[in-house]
Amino acid sequence: MKNLNELKLVMNSLMSMYADRVPDVKKIIKDLIREDVIKNEDEISNDHIAFRTMGVSHLGIASLEKIFLHYGYTKKDHYSFEGKKLDAYWYAPPSPEFPRIFISELRVKDLSETAQQIIYSYTNEVKSDPVDALNLNDPVEVGNFLHTSLWRIPTKTDYLTLLNESEYAAWVIYNRYYLNHYTISVHYLKDGFNTLQQFNDFLERNGIKLNDAGGKIKISPDGLLLQSSTVAQVIEASFASEEKYTIAGSYVEFAERKVLPQFSSIPKEERKREHLREGFEANNADKIFESTFTSQINK
Repeated sequence: MKNLNELKLVMNSLMSMYADRVPDVKKIIKDLIREDVIKNEDEISNDHIAFRTMGVSHLGIASLEKIFLHYGYTKKDHYSFEGKKLDAYWYAPPSPEFPRIFISELRVKDLSETAQQIIYSYTNEVKSDPVDALNLNDPVEVGNFLHTSLWRIPTKTDYLTLLNESEYAAWVIYNRYYLNHYTISVHYLKDGFNTLQQFNDFLERNGIKLNDAGGKIKISPDGLLLQSSTVAQVIEASFASEEKYTIAGSYVEFAERKVLPQFSSIPKEERKREHLREGFEANNADKIFESTFTSQINK
């Protein structure tokens, strides 16, 4: 129980900073309350949160996952994204009130020599695994760490060079471990809003711009996991030497998990997480990544 209370504090810290950086979060919650879908934001179920990392010494998945494994998360399936040169795992929470976690990392060695040299010029500042230096039993220290820069502020030139080869690399070199997105579980909402198509209609009539890479709704081959997302918030970034440039920040995702066929007879009000489609789908995630890509934010 103590670990769960500490985990709740870590999640609250993450969400507080994230909501401040992503105005769409508060707007969507406000619109849901105004349309009487929810009474307050506590009624929203967070399906999962996601982090992006660099696959280099002392960092990447092997480092960041230590935090969540400490708090009782269980490492699950591996995913590979060949075109984007990424690997990822998802992690199941210790208790159903907490979100799943999705951690991806860039296969830096698969990039060009130029891109590698730029990335290493920053990440080589990290001489040992920073998570090993944390008191993982201190949720305040953990929360602060997840909002801390691990390397110096990049130059605009380095950012743009990376952007030209890997938009994921450019995002991470500036945003570091900032929460990439959180995900509203639409299937738990009231009728009229509890399918992804209905929810997307609600979002768009309230002026929310959706990622249309691969279609606005990404559907798993079994038809049981549907996902969509906003286009990332555009932020004015301050680079080294006080240079300013507009870049992609974070975004909001939406997921509809359908009932597994063997549980279809269970009444809606009795359904629990274990009765629904679990895990993730690589093809869906591949297109969700593009929520931060210039092809989406510049539309």
